[in-house]
Amino acid sequence: MRILVTGASGFIGGRFAAHALSLGYEVRCSGRRAESLSWLERRGAECLAGDLLDPGFAERLAEGCEVIVHCAGAVGTWGPYSYFHDANVRTTEHVLAAALRSKVRRLVHLSSPSMYFDGRDHRDITEDFVPPRFFDHYGATKYLAEQKVFAAGRQGLEVIALRPRFVIGAGDTAIFPRLLRAHQSGRLKIIGRGENQVDLTPVENLNLALDLAIRAPEAALGQAYNISNGEPVAFWPTFNRLLERLGMPALTRHVPYPLAYGMACLAEWRAHLTPGQPEPAILRLGMAVMARDFNLNIDAARAQLGYQPQVSVADGLEAFARWWEAGMPAGLENAWSSNERAGHALG
Repeated sequence: MRILVTGASGFIGGRFAAHALSLGYEVRCSGRRAESLSWLERRGAECLAGDLLDPGFAERLAEGCEVIVHCAGAVGTWGPYSYFHDANVRTTEHVLAAALRSKVRRLVHLSSPSMYFDGRDHRDITEDFVPPRFFDHYGATKYLAEQKVFAAGRQGLEVIALRPRFVIGAGDTAIFPRLLRAHQSGRLKIIGRGENQVDLTPVENLNLALDLAIRAPEAALGQAYNISNGEPVAFWPTFNRLLERLGMPALTRHVPYPLAYGMACLAEWRAHLTPGQPEPAILRLGMAVMARDFNLNIDAARAQLGYQPQVSVADGLEAFARWWEAGMPAGLENAWSSNERAGHALG
């Protein structure tokens, strides 16, 4: 089976493309940067660099593929709405249009549980939850992109959306690296009491879920599924265990959540007054995410997709720690190789 993986120059898309190759799929990859795809090409993938805002590029990608795993999109919280709409909604529209014209059978859409987040505590969130307001442009545009996917499903395309929470592992540059650098600079403190429960999802488990979505039965189609390990962890004690593993001093200082959030509001206000709007060092979203309970109910994925997490949070953190200790070697090829070595050591 030939599959297309969009966004393969990023952490999740690249790691899944490599996983799909290891499973025997014929893989076509896309990303904006050709140099970030070369390692997948060496492994046997067909790689095309380009911009999905170009409908013609999306058409070329989809031609001859049976399934599309759509991982491309913008992440983060800083920037104008137009940036996130282009990267998350317009690109998805182009991929969907190309899929329908090229007679692609199925599209698996990488969505996000960020659409649930409204700055409050939430536990055991099910897929039908819609917050009274979206916290940021990212969550709002990921929700809108999902609606486009389901609309294409009503036109005959088989569709499934996955909403994975806090994906970790070798190659992650978004979550723990930022916290570790802030800790190394002496800027990081525990936000609030430090007791909030969150989900962490090793990338290997997301890879499993994506493959299950490719092969899912008809009854599972046309729905979104939460993906996590289904075992919430106390975020700050877990981060302190990672610090201990890396030989770094534990975090002991706290900052009250209202103060941290107020400081982030001020930082964002100042940044908005600066030409070019550089991202401030602290953001309201970051303060809220690091202080609130936020975990997903994965019963639907278990029942409809047969999803059962295989890699523990501890093993996911160990894979990340090994990669970090190796100096975060450039490129996902090194992350994949580091993960393979870690897997042998852990198994």
